[in-house]
Amino acid sequence: MPVTEQSNTMTQGAIWKTITCFALPIFLGNLFQQLYNTVDAVVVGRFAGKEALSSVGGSSSQIINFVVGFFTGLSAGSTVIIAQYYGAKNRDGLHRALHTAYAFSAVFGILAGIVGVFATPAILRIMETPDNLMADSELYVQIYFSGLIFICIYNIGSAILRAIGDSKRPLYYLMICCGINIVLDLVLVLGCRMGVLGVAVGTLISQGLSAVLVTRALMYHTEELKLDLRKLRLEKDLLLNMLKIGLPTGIQSSMYNLSNIIVQAAINAFGVNTMAAWTAFGKIDSFFWMLNGAFGIAVTTFVGQNFGAGKHDRVKKGTWECLAMSVAAALAFSAVFMPNGRFCFSVFTEDKDVVEIGLRMMMVISPTYFLFCFIEIFSGS
Repeated sequence: MPVTEQSNTMTQGAIWKTITCFALPIFLGNLFQQLYNTVDAVVVGRFAGKEALSSVGGSSSQIINFVVGFFTGLSAGSTVIIAQYYGAKNRDGLHRALHTAYAFSAVFGILAGIVGVFATPAILRIMETPDNLMADSELYVQIYFSGLIFICIYNIGSAILRAIGDSKRPLYYLMICCGINIVLDLVLVLGCRMGVLGVAVGTLISQGLSAVLVTRALMYHTEELKLDLRKLRLEKDLLLNMLKIGLPTGIQSSMYNLSNIIVQAAINAFGVNTMAAWTAFGKIDSFFWMLNGAFGIAVTTFVGQNFGAGKHDRVKKGTWECLAMSVAAALAFSAVFMPNGRFCFSVFTEDKDVVEIGLRMMMVISPTYFLFCFIEIFSGS
């Protein structure tokens, strides 16, 4: 049965304008997604000390990024297949892929969350987390893993909306939930003096709400496909196709995060100041990855829809135009960020030693951001 109405198609119009209009809400959405953890780091760093900052953003952050990054890569398989069905106007394929992807995200979130909760202490010890940070780091990661199903459902729901050309709803939902997270962090940390526990609970509640909002959108507010929770099932053929496409992307993402875990384990040996500096730099550095990732998601959806529609020339032209925009954005980011590094670090901490260590890290890494655009765009395409 064909799709009769496609208000969000990317198979027509000026390519650069189409990609820009689609990528901008994704970047803003990534921005608000990152603000979850960044706000946690800012609040505890400013009001609970550099030890709390290191607990929230050091080993804890790397473990969380590894698991979430792997699932986000896996979800690329769903995005590609749904985008192709959408471009080919195949409504039956859309509905089957939707319910398979949603069922898989729930199963992955539950199983990986359970494993994560129990494995956290051992992983933190392997990463040589300092003894004085162990209790808070363990608490933060375990609470985060207990809500992993919410993160998986939000990510898959957002990926599906973007696959059919809707990058605005995920942005709106993240804006709402990020605002709630900020309020909860301030109330629980400043008002209730809960420290790391407070930011963990605030993040968990906010992410649960984001999962509810994106699920409701797919159930009631999308004309092209409707989510019916009673029809959730893992269809073997579709699941295998999704994994065939998504697994290499998930492994690629995991390699980045695995290297960061190894780096984090080495940094832990240098003490709290270096850990706090690396945490702060990681939050600042993530803004580039949000920008780069937005172009990667945009080109994946663009290529998927146009490939499904049989417009191969548009696929090639769109890939090169997206690469040019991505490189230009990366160079602009480095040019703005590097002269203002001291101010950026001062947002997280007033400790001068921490700021100086962070600035040295920044001067090594930030000039090379543009190189990563080639990986993101070509692999996405």
